[in-house]
Amino acid sequence: MLGRGRPFNPSDRNSVIQKGHDSCTVFGSVTLAKDIIKIPVGVNRRMDGSHRIRISGETVKSKSTLAELLPLQVISPDAFKLLSGGPSNRRQFLDWGVFHVEQTFHERWSRLNRSLKQRNKLLRHGNIAPSLLSSWDAEFIENAIAVTRLRAAYAEKFKPLFASILARLSDLEGVAISFYPGWDRAKTLEEVMAGSRLRDQKQGFTHYGPQRADIKVKYLQHSAADTLSRGQQKIVICAMKLAHGYLYTQATGRACLYLIDDLAAELDVHHRTLLCNLLAELDCQMFLTCVEASTFNEYWHSKQRKMFHVERGTVEA
Repeated sequence: MLGRGRPFNPSDRNSVIQKGHDSCTVFGSVTLAKDIIKIPVGVNRRMDGSHRIRISGETVKSKSTLAELLPLQVISPDAFKLLSGGPSNRRQFLDWGVFHVEQTFHERWSRLNRSLKQRNKLLRHGNIAPSLLSSWDAEFIENAIAVTRLRAAYAEKFKPLFASILARLSDLEGVAISFYPGWDRAKTLEEVMAGSRLRDQKQGFTHYGPQRADIKVKYLQHSAADTLSRGQQKIVICAMKLAHGYLYTQATGRACLYLIDDLAAELDVHHRTLLCNLLAELDCQMFLTCVEASTFNEYWHSKQRKMFHVERGTVEA
């Protein structure tokens, strides 16, 4: 809620609101600059889906402000969509890193989406003045190229770091990540869009561009989602999330907050130990959940920890 402005499970957004009430509020403080600066932050959500965000006593409208203030990496059962889900899951994953590392990305990304919406709106209207469509083509292409360059540069930094982290978590070899920009790299985006204009007009939307970008995760040249076991997939996903965190720290000097739901699920004793050892090396705050307390007692040896027990909705420290 404090990092994204929405509940852990966005498909069930009202589950966090107590029965008989019309809203809920979550508040806390984010500490910056080596414990010197503390920034109060709060999020209020109502049953109708509306929300209010307050940072340092001021109301802010953009959830991106929350994301910038409190960067989160979440590892949960939903994280498997990173491999088995559609390209949008992996675009969002990639864009998280680019957003936090490249200061110009958010503005370019916003302008790209605006031009894409306008272009698609024109395409759905049928008869279009060529000059009008061409003007939006130029706007779209300019921002598409800028966004793609930022994504590609981040992906190049990400790949070797991911590989080194994966090697520490598993002896799994043959996992490779590649970036697909959303069109055939053998051609320029201008050429691709010119060749697809009639098809775009006929079907009413833009077929090629950064909105179709993806990162391909393969194992021995095959889809990782189709060839790896659930345990192996979780290790790959953890390596991807941790690589994000390392790159964020390198770029900003700050650490992410990690939320890891059911840490032990899908992992055997050996891989739990490797993951916990690597997590313990991170100089950051994290919240970890598990069903059995022994999971932490056996594999989590950090002295800087606090245990909370939840039973029938009651939290005991």
